[in-house]
Order: sequence, then C-alpha cells, then structure tokens
Amino acid sequence: MPELPTSPITVGVVDDQPLLVSAFVALIDNQPDLHVVGTAADGEQAVTLAARARPDVLLMDLRMPVLDGVEATRRIARAAPRPRILVLTTFNVDELVTGAIGAGARGFLLKDADPGVVLDGIRAVHRGEAVLDPAVTGHVVAALQQAPPPAAAELAGRLTARETEVLALVARGASNAEIAAELFIAETTVKTHIGNLLLKLAARDRVALVVLAHTMGLARPGTLPSLPRDGDPPSA
Repeated sequence: MPELPTSPITVGVVDDQPLLVSAFVALIDNQPDLHVVGTAADGEQAVTLAARARPDVLLMDLRMPVLDGVEATRRIARAAPRPRILVLTTFNVDELVTGAIGAGARGFLLKDADPGVVLDGIRAVHRGEAVLDPAVTGHVVAALQQAPPPAAAELAGRLTARETEVLALVARGASNAEIAAELFIAETTVKTHIGNLLLKLAARDRVALVVLAHTMGLARPGTLPSLPRDGDPPSA
C-alpha cells in the first residue's frame, strides 16, 4: 500500500449537476489522504475556485453553462499556482477533450468510472502522472487522426532509441520510478529523457506525450524496442 502524504491532497469539484457533485464530494472526503476544499457549477466559478482555494487537483466537467471546461482549464492553466486538472468526460465530447489537452488538462476519465479509478486518478495527477482512460484515449486519437499532427514517421525520426523506449513506457502509464526500474537507469535520467521528449515533440505535458505515443503506435503491447541497457556494450 502506498504511503499516504503528510497532509491531504486538496481537491476542487466542478460540475453543473448537483447530485454528481455531492457524490464526488462524499467519495473524496471519505479518504484520509484527500480533502475537498470547494465546488463550482460552471467554468467561471471554477476559475474563481482555483484562485481562491488553490486546490492541488481540480475535477473538471467539460460541458457547463456560462463557461465551458476547456476555456476554464485554459484560464486556470495560465495562473500560478495552478491545480492539476483531471477532466471527467463522456463519449460525446471528443472535440472538447482534444481542446482540453491543448488547454493543459493532466488527465481524462469517464464519469461512470469505478470510484476507485477516480480516486487513484486524483492521486496520480497530483504526483505529476498522466491519467487517460483507455476508452477516452481511443476517441482522442481518432479525433486527432482527422486533423493529424506531423506524420508518425517524422515524429519518430526526431527521437533516439532510448527516448522511444521511454515514450512507450510513458504511454502505458508507467511512473518515472517504474520506467527507471524497467530500463535499469536512474530516475533523474528518466526525467531528462522526458524533458527531451517534451521539447522534441513540442508537447505541453505528459498527457500530450501519451496521445502522441498512441498516434505513433507506441502504446500497444509488444511495441517496446529491445535495446541495450545504459552502460551495456553495444551489440556487434
């Protein structure tokens, strides 16, 4: 069982459905390591909540009155300090999901996800990890393929073999520590590789890396290349 943080992770809940907000508040506040510091019913209220309560994580709906979740995410992401935003979405909001990626959201889950998945998602984005429900990822990739970024081959050509290996593991949801253990390299080296990936792929954050990895075909089991470990002699 992972060690609990010394102080609770503070959470804001943003949704225009009062019953759903109440359910999330009850779920979150029942956890010893999580605490709800405020709620909002639309995007404008979400911007105010983020500035006033400064939650660590903000659960964000996308379709809301007054101001939608994408624009609210964009405004919040421009402020400092800013919360990490975890979007709760449904199947019929593909265009908003892709917009939220560009706006700075750190993760996407379906609204009907298992409660444990939502709680784990909050903790994961707080740790700086990307959280993408597989169903959401498929819809995002399909939407991006209608107006694709640079071709997959061109993107792949920007990367070293080791960076490709790291990107494949990021796409599978591995943390920096897990990547380091898998590749037998230092966690600081993993951070360096991820920094290089962000620069080379012009990706805003880890979520964008995950989506790009899917478009490049690196997220499927068995696509991880077989490479020498750092420090091993090159093969003949």
